[in-house]
Amino acid sequence: MCNLKRSAVLWSSGFLFLILVTMLFITLSTLAATDSSASTTTSTGYVGDETCRSCHQDKTTSYHQTAHFITSQAPTKDTILGKFFPGANILKTADTNLVFEMQSTDAGYFQKAVRTVSPTRVGHRSERFDIVLGSGRKGQTYGFWKTNLLYQLPVSYWTEIDEWVNSPGYRDGVAVYERPITPRCFECHATTFVSQTPPTNRFDKASLVLGMTCEKCHGTGREHVAKFRSASPPKPPADTAIINPAKLSRERQIDTCALCHGGGGEPITPSLSFSPGDILTNHLIFPERAADARVDVHGSQVVLMEKSRCFQATKTMTCVTCHDVHKAQRDITAFAAKCLACHKVESCGVFAKRGHEIDQQCVTCHMPLQETSLIISSVHGTKVQPKVRNHQIAIYPEAHAE
Repeated sequence: MCNLKRSAVLWSSGFLFLILVTMLFITLSTLAATDSSASTTTSTGYVGDETCRSCHQDKTTSYHQTAHFITSQAPTKDTILGKFFPGANILKTADTNLVFEMQSTDAGYFQKAVRTVSPTRVGHRSERFDIVLGSGRKGQTYGFWKTNLLYQLPVSYWTEIDEWVNSPGYRDGVAVYERPITPRCFECHATTFVSQTPPTNRFDKASLVLGMTCEKCHGTGREHVAKFRSASPPKPPADTAIINPAKLSRERQIDTCALCHGGGGEPITPSLSFSPGDILTNHLIFPERAADARVDVHGSQVVLMEKSRCFQATKTMTCVTCHDVHKAQRDITAFAAKCLACHKVESCGVFAKRGHEIDQQCVTCHMPLQETSLIISSVHGTKVQPKVRNHQIAIYPEAHAE
């Protein structure tokens, strides 16, 4: 038996998001990012969601059902969506001598690459599923630790086809274990961590708080908790030492979402430097785009929303005009009520033909699902790309009400 030769693969250096996720297969593209920071700031003021639950039980419980909360998790039989039973646990590749086998053992979950070198020689490499990345709405990818260095595993899971696939950007037929997971990836797939760069994928494993917890958007809670557990808790309008994004200006509310849904951005400050309420462009530089430039549907929800006539016609519309971040919103027809608060269904161009059967189809027609060009994977020699909701509210002649 011999170990597989390790090889590197080139990938895009641009940072891409899911969102998620709601979000969508956010993780698989963000792992392609680079990080220019030499260190990462972090705070010791985190208290954790169970502390939040003691006063905010309903919101904590409902939020824990959302894609944001489960955008990264520890590996278990429930959190890994791919199958491990014989037949379903194999990914065949373009190289008939190379297969990947997913294994569930008493020691944990593993991806094993097996290459037949000759009739008498078989090479193999096995690495553990250490972190699950992605909510699973579109799919999942996985990370493994090599001491305190974190890498992406070569096999991911695709929800739509319920199969193991080559991780996005990985060449079919090659076993690659060298793609690093960087702080910028975790900034949108975890609450907090301590980076120990260089290299960019070195972390203090004990510092990592998986998933996006309450404090990701509300800021660290230690001072807030201390105030309200004191003998004289504050009363409005006293400072409560917590960030309520709903009370931020429109621009700062949108910046909070745009950290991960703003179309990438090149970091100019260390990861985790941004706090809700900050001006995002003080932390990320976003590419200049021509007014008519195509914007990919993946990870650019804010950019697309801002191109919408609905957004431009009001001074109050933000992401939370339609989204309740504390709840899992899976019924696409329920969003029609948001649209019909401003629009009349009778004014729709197809109303004369379709009548009231379109009453709940606003999003299906005016924010259609479209393929992203930024997340491309392969399985059985076929290219697969997820469809993501286009957040530019517009008229799409090719879209049809379901």
